[in-house]
Amino acid sequence: MPKPATLVLFGGSGDLTRRKLLPALYNLALQRLLPASFAVVGAARSAQSDDAFRRELHDAVAEFSRTKPINEEVWGAFARNVRFVATPDDAGYDALRAALDRVDVEAGTNGNRLFYLATPPQAYAPIVRAIGKHELRGPGWSRVVVEKPFGRDLATAMELTGVVHEVFREDEVFRIDHYLGKETVQNILVLRFANGIFEPIWNRQYVDHVQITVAESLGVEERADYYEHAGAMRDIVQNHLLQLMALVGMEPPAAFDDRAVRDEKVKVLRALRPISDREVGARTVRGQYGRGYIEGKAVPAYREEKGVAADSQTESFVALRCFIDNWRWEGVPFYIRTGKRLPKRATEIAIRFRIAPHRIFTKDASEGLEANELVLRIQPDEGISLTFGAKVPVQGLRIRTVNMDFVYGASFMVDAPDAYETLILDALRGDATLFTRRDEVEQQWQFVDPILGAWSRGVPALATYNAGSWGPTEADTLIERDDRAWRRP
Repeated sequence: MPKPATLVLFGGSGDLTRRKLLPALYNLALQRLLPASFAVVGAARSAQSDDAFRRELHDAVAEFSRTKPINEEVWGAFARNVRFVATPDDAGYDALRAALDRVDVEAGTNGNRLFYLATPPQAYAPIVRAIGKHELRGPGWSRVVVEKPFGRDLATAMELTGVVHEVFREDEVFRIDHYLGKETVQNILVLRFANGIFEPIWNRQYVDHVQITVAESLGVEERADYYEHAGAMRDIVQNHLLQLMALVGMEPPAAFDDRAVRDEKVKVLRALRPISDREVGARTVRGQYGRGYIEGKAVPAYREEKGVAADSQTESFVALRCFIDNWRWEGVPFYIRTGKRLPKRATEIAIRFRIAPHRIFTKDASEGLEANELVLRIQPDEGISLTFGAKVPVQGLRIRTVNMDFVYGASFMVDAPDAYETLILDALRGDATLFTRRDEVEQQWQFVDPILGAWSRGVPALATYNAGSWGPTEADTLIERDDRAWRRP
């Protein structure tokens, strides 16, 4: 159980707070995982009363919580220690300090404070500086949770780290990537290191290649202002996809703790083979969706979305051919891709193994046999499947590829916690295992920056694809050059 604490939510009236953070906190309270002495103080530029803030949060939990209907008794106990302070200027931060001091006395939170920056990225540095200037750190422990994106390139990420370190030590900084809180992502480590059958074949001798896909059927929606400045590379590849690759590729850590796990992840990121200007045309694809159909409904092109420039060069699709230059993975390609307006929402990791070295069966008998594949489905249907060859129950010998499936919901008969529930609880406990360390972020940007630089010079050209397809034909060519093909989630 975490120690008593106050969670200070900057961006308290924002969309992230309503859709994710407060439902997560309510569900933690419902499971009795929050400390008995716990308070939430929302902060935002616009003013509202404590009661109005509580009503707003109640409506948000009613709409977005994974557990319904609201348990009003649990909500009432939780809401008693919810406050709101407007912070439009220095006087607002002084009022926030006074409110936090009062909460320490009234709720018994012992001066322990977790600051959560649920704001637009441009507000991170000013808020952190205000925390320092107005002495908002309490007499107990203090930590800060920073949402992605952490910078927009290596230089700005290092600059932001410098600002954060003016107020917080590195061990007090929790850079959040909500993908790392998903049950199936955490299960990558369990699958590999708690089972004796997988780790011996988790290497270049047995693995032919790895595919990691993050597909979205949604378009840019209401996020055009952010997305036009980010694109798929900054929004998904630099953080989610590279973190998934690091978890798949890492060596066994000495222990399951924040330092050991993150040490091994950063080794993978350091071993990523850079993509030079000369290679960027052959190893990368960037695309943008045009008009098309999603589930039978006509949808507009990216450039027709509200808030998007008519001549936008922002990529909504990325595919990369990556290599990890170390003993375990030398020569094994990692194909990663992400895109908006693809046929379905799906995130998965597929490990394709090499075919058996000697085929003893006739071509006719093994016509339906494919290479073994281990697939980790991260969303929406969390689970793991393994394909292998089996004899068809007919006279004579015919072999067909079959699936062996593990599905979370069917196996455990419980709802998996939301990623934010896991990560908020870990931050309150001070466990940074599932958060991103400074050197990880910098290595990720160091890999991504040269690609973005080449793209800004028009290499390769921006490809287009129809909404509802699996991306531009150039992405198919990227993998087909190696006599391989993308799997369909």
